[in-house]
Amino acid sequence: MNGVHDMGGMDGFGKVEAEANEPTFHEKWEGRVMAMVRAMGAAGAHNIDTSRFYRESLPPHVYLSSSYYWKWLLGLRDNLVAKGFVTESELAAGHAKEAAKPLKKGKFGLDSVERIMVRGRFERPPPALAKFKPGDRVRAKNMHPATHTRLPRYARGHVGVVERILGCQVFPDSASMELGENPQWLYNVVFGGAELWGPDADPTVKVSIDAFEPYLEPA
Repeated sequence: MNGVHDMGGMDGFGKVEAEANEPTFHEKWEGRVMAMVRAMGAAGAHNIDTSRFYRESLPPHVYLSSSYYWKWLLGLRDNLVAKGFVTESELAAGHAKEAAKPLKKGKFGLDSVERIMVRGRFERPPPALAKFKPGDRVRAKNMHPATHTRLPRYARGHVGVVERILGCQVFPDSASMELGENPQWLYNVVFGGAELWGPDADPTVKVSIDAFEPYLEPA
C-alpha cells in the first residue's frame, strides 16, 4: 500500500543517524511488546505480513510520532480488535469481560517458546517455472495496491537487472490479507542510481531489492 511507512527516497527526513552500541530494547516494555506480537502470531491471530499491514495502516501523524515498538503495540491492538480477539472496552478496562475468541492454533506452553522464536521458513514448491533469469532486464510495475506490498514506491516504473533467483516463497500481498500463501518466485533486482534518482545521482550508486514475480515485467 502507499503510505507514510514507505519512506525510501522521500525528502525531508534527514540523515539516518546510527546509534552506537544500540541495545536490543531501550525499555523493558519493548521486549514485552515483541513477546506479545510473537505469541499472538504463534497462536494464530496473525501472520508476519498481516502484522506488518496493521502497522502500515496507522494514521500518518501517529506513525511518524511513534517509536518502533510503539508502532508494534498499536498495530497489534488494531489487529486484535478488528478480528474480535479483544474489545475496545476490555482494553480500556485492562481485563477481559467475556470469554475469549478461540485462537486458530490454540495456546502454547513453555516447551514451545524456543520453537516459536526460531525465524519461520517461507520457501514453497513453485507453481510454475520462473519467468526471469539472471541478466534479464525487468521493469518494476507502476502499481499502487491498497493493501500490503513489498515493492517500494521508489522502484516502481524503473528498469533494473535480475541478479539472482531467490526461490519460490510465500507472497506477502496475499498472505497479509489472509488469502492464502499464493507462492511466487522471488528475485534480487539491481537498479542504477541514475535510473532511480535521475542524472544528478552518484553514478557509482546501485540499489538492490528483492522483488516478487508479480511486481515485474520484461523491460
